[in-house]
Amino acid sequence: MSGVQSDESKRSTVSQSLPAQAVVERVLELSRASDCMVLVNENSTANLRWAGNSLTTNGVTRSREVTVISLVEGDKGTSVGAVSRSGLRDDQLAELVTASEEAARQAPAAEEARPLLAPEAAATATAAWDGAPASTDIGVFSGFAPALGGAFERSGAAGTQLYGYAEHTMASTFFGSSTGVRLRHDQPTGTVELNAKSADPAHSTWVGRATRDFADVDVAALEAELSRRIGWARNRVDLPAGRYETLLPPEAVADMMVNLYWNMGARDSFEGRTAFSASRGGTRVGERLAKLPLTLRSDPAEPGLECEPFVLADAPGRRISAFDNGLPISGAKWISDGELSRLVQTHDSAVLTALPLTPHTGNLILEEPKATASLEEMIAGTERGLLVTCLWYIRSVDPRTMLLTGLTRDGVYLVEDGEVRGAVNNFRFNESPVGLLQRATEVGRTVPALSRELGDYFSRTAMPPLRIPDFNMSTVSQAS
Repeated sequence: MSGVQSDESKRSTVSQSLPAQAVVERVLELSRASDCMVLVNENSTANLRWAGNSLTTNGVTRSREVTVISLVEGDKGTSVGAVSRSGLRDDQLAELVTASEEAARQAPAAEEARPLLAPEAAATATAAWDGAPASTDIGVFSGFAPALGGAFERSGAAGTQLYGYAEHTMASTFFGSSTGVRLRHDQPTGTVELNAKSADPAHSTWVGRATRDFADVDVAALEAELSRRIGWARNRVDLPAGRYETLLPPEAVADMMVNLYWNMGARDSFEGRTAFSASRGGTRVGERLAKLPLTLRSDPAEPGLECEPFVLADAPGRRISAFDNGLPISGAKWISDGELSRLVQTHDSAVLTALPLTPHTGNLILEEPKATASLEEMIAGTERGLLVTCLWYIRSVDPRTMLLTGLTRDGVYLVEDGEVRGAVNNFRFNESPVGLLQRATEVGRTVPALSRELGDYFSRTAMPPLRIPDFNMSTVSQAS
């Protein structure tokens, strides 16, 4: 009948996806909580995978996740409910809001509760609110893929097999609050990981890089490094467990320093839970951690490592809190000239510790400004020691001392008289990142570095190689 919409067309209309900005406004309109925040994360991802010197798969995906954070005032304070869902139809937004509000009513009062930021106190958006979400496509690999094909041919001729994965994501985050804050940030993130496996003797090695757009990924240089390490492995040396002078390249240093950074929460340190807790209470801010003049810092505007310059958190927390959403982030020195100078703070922990408000930042840089030595120069200056190219399966043993255990993987090499003599068996290690900083005797030039184990979660790092005089290889490992 004319003028009558069928049930089928109603369902079709309701199921059409609203723009991210409209989702934010619709959620805030539906909310009946005392206050409400909403984050809409739009992700566009392109990827390549290869094995045995041949591309195997490629693809492009899009996804959306909506997080609703409801604040409910009660007799004992403010309770918070945060619920996230992906794959939502527009007619399911009301259900998501209701679930968030119910979670808030069931939760105890949040210890870090505080008023939400007003627009005048919030940061400035880094992208236009009204624009379409940022996106990527398979074209991002237009220069990378042909170069990879050339590497396949050369590796095949040399009897080496290449395996690996490359991924590029454009993530647009839209944030809105019931106090009127509207912010948006677009974040490009790319990583490439390459493994080379020799046929005889069996040996594997790994290299990885982070990138914003793949334009700066030098495939030939990565292939050359893999080939060099495969060549080193033609000679095999078995060594027992023990403490060895060890060279850690920037990628292995990144693994350890990201672990250190994730344990720099001010509240946990103030309450005696971390390696940054003072023995008589409070924190170790102001104490010397490294005898070398090392600086560990973060900066949202760091060239090549740019990240969001304001807090975007999907839940309350002791280290990162949704109550701080929209808070501007500027550069911070966590360790300055070897001295602990800052801890990762929320508004709540800054009041508790009486220390500056320095929120978590999405990148990390370790440097000694006067250090210029490359890893190759540090190898040349080694009388006898190990070169450990990457670490794996790192787990916490003792949070109070930040003792970690893990395995070496894909390349441990013996260095004698300034030259690499051969590949060594793998080890399990027991080490603390804080201890490494305390004992390091040489630091090289800082370069962009992708953590082997944690690069999927925290890829924006720049690190130097470090010389550790007595790295603890606690047992021999049979891992390959």
